[in-house]
Amino acid sequence: MLSAQSPAGERPRGRPGATSHAEIEQAAFSLFAEHGFDQTTLDAIARSVGVGKRTLFRYFDSKNDIPWGQFDRTLDTFRSTLRAMPDDVPLWQAVHRAVLSFNTYPENASPPHRERMLLILRTPALQAHSVLRYEQWRAVIAEYVAERTGRDVADLLPQTVGQVSLALALAAYDRWLADETASLPDLLDEAMTGLRAHLAP
Repeated sequence: MLSAQSPAGERPRGRPGATSHAEIEQAAFSLFAEHGFDQTTLDAIARSVGVGKRTLFRYFDSKNDIPWGQFDRTLDTFRSTLRAMPDDVPLWQAVHRAVLSFNTYPENASPPHRERMLLILRTPALQAHSVLRYEQWRAVIAEYVAERTGRDVADLLPQTVGQVSLALALAAYDRWLADETASLPDLLDEAMTGLRAHLAP
């Protein structure tokens, strides 16, 4: 699926140094675990961090954005990873490798990656917002496939590869969240081999 990590302790440029993305996320996830996502308000998160609610909006547009971390920045990295792939790497393998890289996260991530993804994938109130994030993620892949194949990004092949990649990654995440002993990298690696059927000659 989509990794939603944030660079720990990093502060946005040109903004007040009252807090950081990481501090807001940690405070929010603590409240989500204690009270539930729906029952946790932005006011409560702001109080927990020790700032005003207006300050939170300098970091996140809404409560629904907090579980996704600095997602726009991770998409920029995803895009760069794809474009750095050598031209002699088969297209399906390039996308495969980039998805694995995108979903590599530190073991000491705070909040833990499993906790983050459980919230994103298992919270009904977040599903409509997640659709928008999925669309952005698929678009990065579609753009790359279009560039590699000389097609328009709206053509069937780029759009299909974006859709299939998301489906394969989500299947791996569902399996991982259902089994705490499973390895996410192994599941993603196994699932993403399905791209070969769509892109291999």
